[in-house]
Amino acid sequence: MTSDLRDRKATLRSRLLSARRAVSAEDRAVEAAALAAHVAALDVRPDQTVCAFLPVGSEPGSPSWLDGLRCRVLLPIVTGDSPLDWAVHTGPAGLVPAAFGLLEPSGPRLGASAVAGAALVLVPALAVSVSGVRLGKGQGHYDRSLPLVNAPLVAVVRDAEVLADVPSEPHDVRMNGVLTPSVGLRWL
Repeated sequence: MTSDLRDRKATLRSRLLSARRAVSAEDRAVEAAALAAHVAALDVRPDQTVCAFLPVGSEPGSPSWLDGLRCRVLLPIVTGDSPLDWAVHTGPAGLVPAAFGLLEPSGPRLGASAVAGAALVLVPALAVSVSGVRLGKGQGHYDRSLPLVNAPLVAVVRDAEVLADVPSEPHDVRMNGVLTPSVGLRWL
């Protein structure tokens, strides 16, 4: 990655994180409720699997947004520099504190390849471009995991985080859709 590209990504991340921190608690709650309604309306059958995540900090959504999914839900487990591991989400009682302030399922780990069986993957992002380029937090956890996926990839962001352009690199896996509080699911 060139120094210029690295600087552009760092500047954009900083700007987006600052904007996220400025969102009021009331606005976050309204957005979380809207995202929960959109997630509940997703076209997913009970016999299918959705890989998702639990929002932390200023990320859009709330842990309760997964309650509307009436299917098997897998949540990520960070495993250092390896692709993400996955485990079944059994509800709030089955979550334990993990690295980076995350919560993760306490049940058996299913391995990195578990994501390959998903019908849909909801992906955290700081931003996504209208052409599907996702900007994450820069640790590479999803960059190492998304190449294993054969299902639609949907970035979850605030409405203002859908951008005309996001700097990209050859390893960036494009998103197929974006889920925002105001619009819901939009295919890219």
